Amino acid sequence: MIGKKNVVFGFLFLMITAALGPLMIIKYIPEVAVAQSQKQDVVGRLQSLKADDFEEELEPLTPQQIAKANTDGVLALNQLINAQQPIDVIRSGPHAHGNMEALLNIVVGIALSFMAISRVFKQLISWIFIVGTLMHSGLLYLGVMLEMELAFTVLNTGIGPGLVLLGLLLAAIAAAIGLKAQVVRD
Repeated sequence: MIGKKNVVFGFLFLMITAALGPLMIIKYIPEVAVAQSQKQDVVGRLQSLKADDFEEELEPLTPQQIAKANTDGVLALNQLINAQQPIDVIRSGPHAHGNMEALLNIVVGIALSFMAISRVFKQLISWIFIVGTLMHSGLLYLGVMLEMELAFTVLNTGIGPGLVLLGLLLAAIAAAIGLKAQVVRD
């Protein structure tokens, strides 16, 4: 079964991406917690001021004092957003793409077992998906996690995503040519 390597690779890659996701964000959690706490203090003060009709200790605030409190709130929110940005990049980049491409390999591996096409064509589709996954989400992991500039340089060539798209096109052609209702022996 030619697609077996894609199924095995897909499950292993999914396990790796699932494990690396939390590992990659753990170093940012303390900074986010501090920013969250600071934001809550400043925004809590703003909420109290609003509830008290912008009076503090029974004294009305001046427009300048209200503006400063509001500015503190905006800056605290911005600090929280900036602290969360690396986590969002990890979630939307390597983690999401790694999980998707792992599952795509599993599906393609299973689908290949139902296709009556040449062994060479099946092998081509199979390897294109594995190499495409490694050159796309694999390089995303190396670039983000290990801050490897070379990984981003190769990633920017578009070879990885291009291979995944080529694999999808070839899989569609293979399905149109030889998709069967039962498993096909290679």
